[in-house]
Amino acid sequence: MTIRRTASPRKKRVSSRRSVLGIAIIVFLVLFVGAALAGTSIVYYALLQELPSIAALKDYRPSITTRVYADNNELIDEFFLEDRKVVTYEDIPKIMIQAFIAAEDSRFFQHGGFDTQSMFRAFFKNVQAGHIVQGGSTITQQVAKQLYLSPEKKYTRKIKEALLALKIEKYLTKEEIITLYLNHIYLGHGTYGIEAAAQGYFGKNARELTLAEAAVLAGLPKAPNAYSPYSHPDKSYQRQTYVLNRMLEDGYITEKERDRALATRVKLRSIKPKDKIAAYFIENIRRYILEKYGGDVLYKEGLEVYTTLNIKMQTAARDAVEQGVAEVEEREGYKKGELQGAFYAMDAKTGAVMAMVGGRSFQRSEFNRATQSRRQPGSAFKPIIYTAAFDKGMTPSTVIVDSPIAYPDPQQPDGMWTPQNFDRKFLGPTTIHNALIHSRNIVSIKILEEIGLDYAISYAKNMGITSPLSRNLSLALGTAGVTLQELVQAYGVIANGGQRVQPFFIARIVDRTGHVFEETHPKMEQVIDPRIAFMTTCIMQDVVESGTAQMIKRLGRPVAGKTGTTDDTRDAWFLGFTPSVVAGAWVGFDQERAMGRQEVGGRAAAPIWLYFAQKALDDSPAESFSVPEGIVFVKVNRKTGTPAGKTDSATIYECFLEGTTPDNVETILPENLPGAAGDLGDKQN
Repeated sequence: MTIRRTASPRKKRVSSRRSVLGIAIIVFLVLFVGAALAGTSIVYYALLQELPSIAALKDYRPSITTRVYADNNELIDEFFLEDRKVVTYEDIPKIMIQAFIAAEDSRFFQHGGFDTQSMFRAFFKNVQAGHIVQGGSTITQQVAKQLYLSPEKKYTRKIKEALLALKIEKYLTKEEIITLYLNHIYLGHGTYGIEAAAQGYFGKNARELTLAEAAVLAGLPKAPNAYSPYSHPDKSYQRQTYVLNRMLEDGYITEKERDRALATRVKLRSIKPKDKIAAYFIENIRRYILEKYGGDVLYKEGLEVYTTLNIKMQTAARDAVEQGVAEVEEREGYKKGELQGAFYAMDAKTGAVMAMVGGRSFQRSEFNRATQSRRQPGSAFKPIIYTAAFDKGMTPSTVIVDSPIAYPDPQQPDGMWTPQNFDRKFLGPTTIHNALIHSRNIVSIKILEEIGLDYAISYAKNMGITSPLSRNLSLALGTAGVTLQELVQAYGVIANGGQRVQPFFIARIVDRTGHVFEETHPKMEQVIDPRIAFMTTCIMQDVVESGTAQMIKRLGRPVAGKTGTTDDTRDAWFLGFTPSVVAGAWVGFDQERAMGRQEVGGRAAAPIWLYFAQKALDDSPAESFSVPEGIVFVKVNRKTGTPAGKTDSATIYECFLEGTTPDNVETILPENLPGAAGDLGDKQN
């Protein structure tokens, strides 16, 4: 049963009075505006002097959206105060123009800006309906109001609107006016102009809209919220029907086309917030532009920002962090979402940042753990110390005794600092090669003591470490807080043959006129000897082959890297590189508490790096590390580092600077290594 509700007599009387009042106001405004336009009122001349200049309309510069693109030119985000994309008259489909004109101003191409005929027609329509169903403002008047006048409802504002409309009609063509209107008008849900609205409501460009979709948008200007197809689908359909009927009356469409459009169910785009795969990366971009150029440029000038982000790598990094951190939570029984992770990947040769994950959820925490968080890197800092040692004349076969040591330290309970290895054991005479692949703390401290703190700190800064470094021997154990970004840059020096590159996120910025606003050219500087960088690379490959990061071998390609774990396993790291890509992973709690005794870098962080590389590099050919001139190899005993004898079973081909090999030993050039042709590849026996 359908129940029909009827208004009470009192409500009918109130409605009738409001209708009469509204009609009276319209009649009064018509007469008043007519008198003003006829020049019969002194007020007319006074108001004429107050009107703003409309010369700027020829160079219409509305607030438009800044768009951000990935390295393949795919749109990944936008910044705006008003979500607007300006389109030219040629890009506006005829059906869209017809729909808006039919709905808002049917005599647009006939009148001179102010349409008395339309006002009287609206007046009689309203009288016939008993309430206001049509307004009398032309599209030109709406342009005048939106661009120049306040929304206040005063008679003088209405007169100014009409006068400005006349001026605009003399200054601009009809095509220019309708283009202004369709680019500027608010169409609900934060969208301004038909292009932004087409993308916002239907996920397509305005030129691709169907008749049914165009009619939905054309029905919105009167009351965007009231006729929203999301909030009020029934009212939106009624308004769409009105637009289509008006188009039929004006001869733009046939009855068959109208009926087909009404029978078509328009498919709306989801208005739920899109999943942003690179929220932390985008925030880095936003802050950079905001600080350098200001909010007006960022939010109003419609910049085209072309970034270095690689969508495939970013997706792989995001998924890898979530998977790896969730695995630690499950192993340790932590509540989901407690533990954090970060990832940072950079082109080793140029410095272009290809992926960055600053945390598990940007919505819950905007703090970027890849660039803003300084945490102790633990053993992940050791490659810097060892590289500095090679530059001081040590070789991978140099032997250091792994034995107990103690240093005066008034901050310790017994006044002495007695560092330990992670396994609480001492191995005795140990080569630098073995000390690095097995991450021996005592050997690292002794190396730092030998080369000197000042030298090591200067070396680290030269490689890209900008955080303050403590001037004590615990620096060898990675006790000074650094960011993941800094460590990746430093590892990049080793990966890139001793060349330091400056990380960058933006390739170029183009303004609304097509002018290149800013362009980034890779900045490279040779900061260490390429041979020294290669020696460290050799050992870091063995970290993956037989050291603390053996799980990375699953990748099946040459990788050099190093794990890192801090005291009480508060932080777990793995940083690694191929000849082209250098990347790092970090896992830990924001509150800096222990993750669990077993959650070391090789177990908690290395899997994240592996998951990333398996997806990010799956279609890239495997690369080997090129051997620079001046490097020779000697077959040595893996344990002692001495030239291999005939009876030695465990041997490796160790790399040396030419001229620094042990006396009276056979040196092997890279091209003569077993299974090699001038590159490193896998040289371990």
